[in-house]
Order: sequence, then C-alpha cells, then structure tokens
Amino acid sequence: MIENRNIRPAVVIGPLGEPLTMADLPSPNTRRWVARRKAEVVAAVNGGLLSIDEACARYGLSIEEYQTWHDAIRQVGLEALRVTKIQDYRNRKARY
Repeated sequence: MIENRNIRPAVVIGPLGEPLTMADLPSPNTRRWVARRKAEVVAAVNGGLLSIDEACARYGLSIEEYQTWHDAIRQVGLEALRVTKIQDYRNRKARY
C-alpha cells in the first residue's frame, strides 16, 4: 500500500462537531485564547489539518503549551481549557 503523508484533509471535525477548515482556524495573530479557539487548534492537529510543529509555529506556542491543551481536552474535556479552570486541571493532573 502506498502512503502519501503530504495529503491533508480539507475539512476536519471541530470541537463542537462542526466542519473545520484552515479558513476557520483562529488567526495567527490571536492574543485572547478562549477555550473554543484552543480546542479548534487541537482538533486541527488531531484531524491532520496542521502538524503540531505547524500549529506551534503559527500560534507562537511551545510544544508543552500545546500538549497541555491536548491533554486537558482528552482527560477532562473542553471545560478544562477555560482560564479559570486551568489551575484546577493542573492540580488534578499533579495528583496522578
């Protein structure tokens, strides 16, 4: 079987079940990161629209920051990405 890893989907499923394209992603100049925007970036990476490296470069994120968003969604859900909940999430994560 021949694989072409350069082919990317044009559309992936967003965090709320909606179609998500490159045009729908947050602006690279985003300064205010609400939970929905963080989740859109994670969904884009998970769906293959962007690589982790591309997402980090586009949004000025560290790999660790992206990984925190990814882990928060996977373990707790979208709610964990809210700024007011980040400390609660980190405390829960540290206990395990």
